[in-house]
Amino acid sequence: MNKNTYLKQMLVMFVWVFISAVIQAFSFTSFAVPGNIYPGGVGGLVRIVSDVLLQFFNINFPYYILYVIINIILAIIVYRSIGKLFTIFSLIQIVLVSVFSSIFKEYPLFDDLMLLAIFGGLINGVAAGLALKCGASGGGTDFISIYYSNKYHKSMWNEVFGFNAVLIVVAGLLFGWERAAYSIIYQFVTNYVIKLMHKRYTHQAIFIVTDKEQEVISAVFKDVNHGITKIEAKGAYSDTDRSLLYTVVNSFETNEVVKDILLADPKAFLEVRDIEAIYGNYNQKPLD
Repeated sequence: MNKNTYLKQMLVMFVWVFISAVIQAFSFTSFAVPGNIYPGGVGGLVRIVSDVLLQFFNINFPYYILYVIINIILAIIVYRSIGKLFTIFSLIQIVLVSVFSSIFKEYPLFDDLMLLAIFGGLINGVAAGLALKCGASGGGTDFISIYYSNKYHKSMWNEVFGFNAVLIVVAGLLFGWERAAYSIIYQFVTNYVIKLMHKRYTHQAIFIVTDKEQEVISAVFKDVNHGITKIEAKGAYSDTDRSLLYTVVNSFETNEVVKDILLADPKAFLEVRDIEAIYGNYNQKPLD
């Protein structure tokens, strides 16, 4: 990659991170804060700690300072496994969210708490999804989730939602169950949108029946950097020899791989199916 292309890529990433941070800060200041809703992850943990310090010890510790400090600690712990560029842009996003959240005034768009929870979670999920799609994240539990997703080759967002549910139960015990109930709705919607937008750790198997074995293999290797299994097959109707090829790709790669396979062999027969999890030697495309 030449210098100009690299700089252009960095600029595009920064623009998307900037947009994501603005949207996420808007979600906090116009939905979560006015509705007394606890966001998930480190944001929710920090807010619980801040509320405990204020309500029980009369200590007003700035929320966004603690938010940045905890995220920096997590980034230092996991950056070797999740990629330096990913970590750097995630930290930029975290700082921008903190800055924008302190600048934006609280302006609730609805009086109804249910609407605040649903639409706040939707907007927060879009913000987090944009950050992940451009190669960054909102930090916090995203760092932990990406670390374990890289290790086990599967999405960890359900586990993140479980952690958030525990946080919200703690908030309910301390500050009332109504806030906890709306917070869990906010988190459920956020998590659902992220899973829809972020396909990096979901996988699909592709079965290919072809007469042009080597051309198809070359086309697949152009898009992915892991193996293909070859099985000798025979067409039952035509009684001609065929090749049955099997490979697994990330869901976000599927369309490009299928397109290149059909360019290599327009008469190829393909089946694509979802995979729950994979184990063993699978080469995940790096974040950086």
